Amino acid sequence: MRRRQFLGWAARGVAAAAFGRHGYAAGHTVNLPFANGERPLAVYPQKRALILQTIRPPQLETPFEVFDEGVITPNDAFYVRYHLADLPLSIDPAAYRLEIGGSVSRPLQLTLGDLKSGFEPAEIVAVNQCSGNGRGFFEPRVAGGQLGNGAMGNARWRGVPLKAILDKAGVLAGAKEVTFQGLDRPVLPATPAFVKSLAIDHARDGEVMAAYAMNGEDLPFLNGYPVRLAVPGYYGTYWIKHLSKITVLDSKFDGFWMKSAYRIPDNDCACTAPGTAPASTIPIGRYNVRSFITNLKDGQQVRAGRVELKGIAFDGGHGITGVSVSADGGKSWMDAVLGEDLGKYSFRAWSLGLKLDAGAHDLKVRAANRAGQSQPVNALWNPAGYMRNVLETVRVQAA
Repeated sequence: MRRRQFLGWAARGVAAAAFGRHGYAAGHTVNLPFANGERPLAVYPQKRALILQTIRPPQLETPFEVFDEGVITPNDAFYVRYHLADLPLSIDPAAYRLEIGGSVSRPLQLTLGDLKSGFEPAEIVAVNQCSGNGRGFFEPRVAGGQLGNGAMGNARWRGVPLKAILDKAGVLAGAKEVTFQGLDRPVLPATPAFVKSLAIDHARDGEVMAAYAMNGEDLPFLNGYPVRLAVPGYYGTYWIKHLSKITVLDSKFDGFWMKSAYRIPDNDCACTAPGTAPASTIPIGRYNVRSFITNLKDGQQVRAGRVELKGIAFDGGHGITGVSVSADGGKSWMDAVLGEDLGKYSFRAWSLGLKLDAGAHDLKVRAANRAGQSQPVNALWNPAGYMRNVLETVRVQAA
């Protein structure tokens, strides 16, 4: 696909996709529930109508209704986040190579065929969540993409454990970090290439993966075709798309996207007083605990009597052990029933039937994980608008 064709397709919103089975369409708009929240819907190749945040580079948010379809997010509804606008729009799978070099004894050039047939495949169900998911709700407002809660998705990833690739290359003694780069490039020479790093022990934990399939199919182009890094439990900034280069280092990596960008306050809450800068920062890492009601919208009217609630919960890899719901703004809580456990990195479905008398109800949901962590009652703040995980509230009117 030519670049001009791709960008033109996005800008027009492909109006021919008007109102299909999913109930929303390109060329229309949605209103995210915060100030200046109106966004257009657009269709990109291999995607249904998604919330358009930016065109260049493409940033597409999943409409929140999708998360009520099931715990696995469909490929055509999975959110998209790029940092650089020079996308690799012509990828020949036969010519693709993944280069492994640096502090290794056997530098490698692996083809897509090598990855699919030369290693024992692995699968893992894991959430990929943008660091700024929910940033639009921060008060006071912060700079950056004003996202609702749709910059996340849960998929079944299939690929090669990074450990197996590094073992084949022969990591040398003294290795400290591993860096990763994709095929997307900066438009301007002064813009730093998008390179991320992991500590060597994390890179070799057996869970980090060079993924070539998503929900049983090849990766969609906009989600990293033909291969992306999957880093279960870690924010999407580490999930490098169109993975092309892996380099083992014997020193600490100090590139821009680790040293200066995607950093959080270095304290237990990753927060500061609103409007203040942190004294020190560290790179963002694992997800905190989150939970949502998915089958009701804020401001919705429901029939008084028994109401069935559904939702999802997840964390950074300890695993969800319980979800509870309040129908009175947090004064009392009821335990929900957890759905199937697809693994400690996956969305966990939950459900609860409860009786709502006529009147207004503030429904709140909270989750807990195996480490005893839960969600704060009041929203925490940091200058970058990262890691929002406050107790979510859905206000309904029963009649």
